[in-house]
Amino acid sequence: MILSAVDFKFLPEEDLVIRKFLAQEFPFQINLDDQMEEISRLYPTEWEQHFRKVLEDFYDESTEDERKNFIQFAIELVKADAVVTKEENQYMRILFKEWGISRN
Repeated sequence: MILSAVDFKFLPEEDLVIRKFLAQEFPFQINLDDQMEEISRLYPTEWEQHFRKVLEDFYDESTEDERKNFIQFAIELVKADAVVTKEENQYMRILFKEWGISRN
């Protein structure tokens, strides 16, 4: 959800990408409103720390295939509005670096 918020816009195209990913990857219902509420309680200066923590937790609890699917989802999400902002790029760099992935 932070990837969709870092440019301070949350567009319907991003919502569709998120819902599609959740429906494909999670067998249980996830409340997007609760997730957005959690992020909204954070100051933007706290987003990166939260993002890194969530990445670490997901990495520890996921398979390689699940991580590949997440990376594909993240790429689709930041491209959903046809503009990749400096902030979105920064968070994608964090994702690749934290998971030790080359961006070739």
